[in-house]
Amino acid sequence: MRRGNAIETTWRNVDLGETRDAAMLQRVAALLRGRAILRRHKDAFRVADVIYARNLDMLALARWAKAMSGSAAKLVYECLDIHRFMTREDGLGAGMRAWERSLLVGVDIVVVSSPAFVREYFEKRHPGRARTLLVENRMPEGLAIGPRPQATTPGPLPLRIGWFGNLRCRRSLSLLLALAEALPDRVRIVMRGAPARTELGDFEQRLEGYRNVSFGGRYAWPDDLASLYGRVDLVWAGDFHDPGANSKWLLPNRLYEGGYFAVPPIAAADSETGRWIEAHGFGFTLAEPLDETLPALLARLDVAMVADKRRLMLAAGSDVFLQPRDELASIIRAALGTP
Repeated sequence: MRRGNAIETTWRNVDLGETRDAAMLQRVAALLRGRAILRRHKDAFRVADVIYARNLDMLALARWAKAMSGSAAKLVYECLDIHRFMTREDGLGAGMRAWERSLLVGVDIVVVSSPAFVREYFEKRHPGRARTLLVENRMPEGLAIGPRPQATTPGPLPLRIGWFGNLRCRRSLSLLLALAEALPDRVRIVMRGAPARTELGDFEQRLEGYRNVSFGGRYAWPDDLASLYGRVDLVWAGDFHDPGANSKWLLPNRLYEGGYFAVPPIAAADSETGRWIEAHGFGFTLAEPLDETLPALLARLDVAMVADKRRLMLAAGSDVFLQPRDELASIIRAALGTP
């Protein structure tokens, strides 16, 4: 399935239709239509060695396709986010977890992008039911993203803080705008990406009147990454979209993209992102309340402190930020149970 319009691919692609963000009923209808499409391709499933399901919706279709086609393929379930429905304590949450639990039967490997997903979710909600494999959100090796930068010192004040990607967190936006207002001569906020209209319908209006805040719209990935990170001194890696669960557990792409280009991240200490930063020593973490500790950090942060973190990131091997070429092969071997 896809978000947005269909695109040309260099591989044989079976288009299962479009799904939309935060539209659960539409997604259910799309799953039913997808089943009809998959039935016409049962021969492909019958000869497959591995079926890789990239989210819970796809896992439901994969389980159905295996049964429909009589396939003996190994099944991999990729879980890069824990949707807020899955952690609710009401009947809806219980029902969603029961559905997921039933789908986990027969899954050979669950691929997760953060160790906290295993520790805080699968081990607590589905104990003993998931054989997990950690695959971080590192950038694939071989992308045309250019070389890593040299160990140069950031420019003079103001320090430029980038917030990139899927912009969906209201608290992050509020924190960054408050920071821009509190320290107009010390910081500049640079935003690029796609604002989530379901969460930030007033995004452009909230940016009005700030002379040190800019929004440059969408960018091309990975083509624009070098110029994107080359124009900032720090990257905002905090997320509070789902504050009690997924946001505290995930490891965002910005850690690895920014790390490759030696841009130190900032995040809340009480999160898996914060623990990752502290374990590597690559950036800056903040205790609550962030509306006090964030401006306090930027009020004392100077170019030399940022340069020290930058040198530490450049001294780390590229494999911290880049996915090895054989990582997918290792996943397939793990699913097949071969050395």
